[in-house]
Amino acid sequence: MQAQTTGNPPQSTPPAQSPAPDTEAPPTPLQPAEPIPLTRDPLSQAQQQQGNSSSQPQQRTYPNEQERIRLAREAQERVRARREARIQAAVKDTYSHKYEIYFGYAYLRIRPGHNLQHANEIGWNAGMTRFFSPKLGVSADFRGYYKSVYVGINPYALFEPFISNYSVMVGPQYYVRQRKSYAVSGQVLAGVTYNLFYANSAKLPGPFVGLYPNATRFTAAAVVPADINLGPGLALRIAPTYDLTTWGGDIQHNLGFTLGLNYRFGRQ
Repeated sequence: MQAQTTGNPPQSTPPAQSPAPDTEAPPTPLQPAEPIPLTRDPLSQAQQQQGNSSSQPQQRTYPNEQERIRLAREAQERVRARREARIQAAVKDTYSHKYEIYFGYAYLRIRPGHNLQHANEIGWNAGMTRFFSPKLGVSADFRGYYKSVYVGINPYALFEPFISNYSVMVGPQYYVRQRKSYAVSGQVLAGVTYNLFYANSAKLPGPFVGLYPNATRFTAAAVVPADINLGPGLALRIAPTYDLTTWGGDIQHNLGFTLGLNYRFGRQ
């Protein structure tokens, strides 16, 4: 017994050793992760989530399509309303004058004698209109025409006597269209015309060479003035005209036009 004890000394339990400083710590047990829902197409779900997250700020910042259309229409309406207001103000400023004075060149194609051919007279035209409303007024019109007309062969050897005629007429004028840049009106005039149809400078009577006799006769005219506005108080006027004359007991239907300036002044 003693020998066995001596030969095999009793084994003692080795002391516990602390781990070395550079030794890795034992792994901690894994925590259970949140369950991930299974989908048939994970990629499409991720794209959808990304699209929703990116579209949410846009919805808060920009209106939808119907709202944008509504805002654009309201902006257009405001611009149109302001432009219309400016146009109406310009129209009112242009056609609220009390007086118009017009003057310029005049042309008329007439028959100076019963058996003579037509002649082209040139001359002047002047007039004044007093307006009692923005569209309606009364005009006084004055005209003078001149021409050397061919009368053919005659015993006096007078082939191209110089003639002239003058007219004074009054009547209403009415604007049928008033715009910022142009206007169209109508005149109906009536009065008298005085013709000087002498055959020569010695005042040989015109009937000796086929002209109408000198006389003061009734005349009337229908005029359509068209104004191209150069500003609120000034316009370029061209006016086709029909003149009716009654020289020598005949009725003559004469066509022509006037071209000149129309000056507006005074306020109603």
